[in-house]
Amino acid sequence: MKGYRNLKVWEKAHKLAVEIYGVTKSFPKEELYGLTSQIRRASFSVALNIVEGHASNSKREFLSFLNIANRSLVETEYLIETTRDLGFLKEGDYEALELKRKEVAVMLMAFTKAVRSKL
Repeated sequence: MKGYRNLKVWEKAHKLAVEIYGVTKSFPKEELYGLTSQIRRASFSVALNIVEGHASNSKREFLSFLNIANRSLVETEYLIETTRDLGFLKEGDYEALELKRKEVAVMLMAFTKAVRSKL
């Protein structure tokens, strides 16, 4: 049985979360329990829900987790925009993160469709 580490969508989501964690280290200290924490949790939630869903016993349950992962990805999108607009995120970092986020979104949509087709 292949583990979640073999899923390309998980790999890309994981890399996005790690990168977001890195760039948020420079966010204002007063945001540590606000936007910094929120964007980190949202981005890691994408990969975490793929992992948890992969460990489920049914395709329907897996789809539920993939839907949660997608919602977390949309939340991440908004937080990336907001932190850029507040000046916490440099434009170059924003563009790089947004490019990776879009790539995860496309892969997650395709993966969800593939899982749904096996119901």
